[in-house]
Amino acid sequence: MTRIPHDTSGEPNPLRALDLDRLRRRTSMKWRTYPGDVLPLWVAEMDVPLAEPVVRAVTDALALGDTGYPAGTAYAEALAAFADKRWGWDGLAVERTAIVPDVMLGVVEMLKLVTGPGDPVVVNPPVYPPFFQFVGNMDRRVVEAPLGAHGRIDLAVLEETFAGAVADGRRAAYLLCSPHNPTGTVHTAAELTAVAALADRYGVRVVADEIHAPLVVGADFVPYLSVPGGESGLSLMSASKAWNLAGLKAALAVAGPAAAADLARLPEEVGHGPSHVGVIAHTAALRDGTAWLDALLTGLDANRRLLTELLAEHLPGITYRPGAATYLAWLDCRALGLGDDPADAFLHRGRVALNSGLPFGTGGAGHVRLNFATSPEIVEEAVRRMAAALD
Repeated sequence: MTRIPHDTSGEPNPLRALDLDRLRRRTSMKWRTYPGDVLPLWVAEMDVPLAEPVVRAVTDALALGDTGYPAGTAYAEALAAFADKRWGWDGLAVERTAIVPDVMLGVVEMLKLVTGPGDPVVVNPPVYPPFFQFVGNMDRRVVEAPLGAHGRIDLAVLEETFAGAVADGRRAAYLLCSPHNPTGTVHTAAELTAVAALADRYGVRVVADEIHAPLVVGADFVPYLSVPGGESGLSLMSASKAWNLAGLKAALAVAGPAAAADLARLPEEVGHGPSHVGVIAHTAALRDGTAWLDALLTGLDANRRLLTELLAEHLPGITYRPGAATYLAWLDCRALGLGDDPADAFLHRGRVALNSGLPFGTGGAGHVRLNFATSPEIVEEAVRRMAAALD
């Protein structure tokens, strides 16, 4: 397994490359949802320029008119090489992968393979809100197994939930968020091995959203499919979050050895949904963009420490336990007296847009999620505005 304690890439910190005036020229969701006087630190877009290898690959494709339908296994090969070098995992077999439009649509397709209408899907709230939305819209039933007090998987609660989910003879799945969004928790090998044992005991199929896997610093990311008992799992991976490629749609579904037959039942037309240019971009990121990623991780780690210090100085009533992954901070604001939805006060009084904790499920009330993948100056200004909102 590889850790990145400090940047040795020689690349400049991409979080320091763009000022606020230039960022406000962007037309994506992050920069167009709120008025121009609001600092947007909410949706998972980073305030960075793209890695040069990605720009070059996309530009070359456009110059060639290479904008047709996706084909081939280059993306899977690049991910397999990245996983081997980065995580010490040589078990990602290209023949057990499939291109899907993005991670959440891939999650939907994997759940269709292992569950039926009305079947339960277990999640660990507080967790990424689209888990609730997508699962509900595909006629499955969300069942919560809340995280423990320190934001880690509570294995006793998970076992009780698994037992209840299959009690009536229905098939059940467990939608694992790894690393966890919004807490930034990196699940350990022991935790994931225990999850796999519980899933096997109760016949629950595990579908892992591992989109934040490249964004780990100071800890070991453990692919779920690599742990003992994980062979029947299905995983969704992408370069989207780590290289800021949300607008270039492409992801990979990966099956463990015992789930290969399930993945083989994936409808052929699902592979028509990803963007060919997206596949090219993601492949270039994984293959040639690791120096840029290392510089980003160093910058994110510095911002994580900066945010911790600023909150302690200006907003000591907020509790923040920094995780080792993602660029998202889960802030407990219950002591501030702002009610169940403090994001509303920070927006209207402080002009800072954060994610409300309420859509994250049980444990979300009184919390906000803050995206610190921006410049240190914007992080500082955001905390100043948040503190002013309490005056």
